[in-house]
Amino acid sequence: MADPNDKNEPVDPLTVGELISLQQAAEYAGLAKGSLLVYAKSGRLKAKKIGSQWVTTRASIDEYLSSRSLENIPKKFRDRS
Repeated sequence: MADPNDKNEPVDPLTVGELISLQQAAEYAGLAKGSLLVYAKSGRLKAKKIGSQWVTTRASIDEYLSSRSLENIPKKFRDRS
């Protein structure tokens, strides 16, 4: 059984903090709610659907935003100017 204090185990950001709506997440991240919905459905943003509403956490938004760093974007999609 894994030790909950083991630092090698990744933490699911959906278990960190309170659940917020995608509208609240969009305001927090400065992104469009529709974009976050697409990212959630595609698995790029960790979120879950409760009833008819998608929810996530600020930790999940932070994880998604940090994954958007330049090093993680394939060269062919980087600024071509």
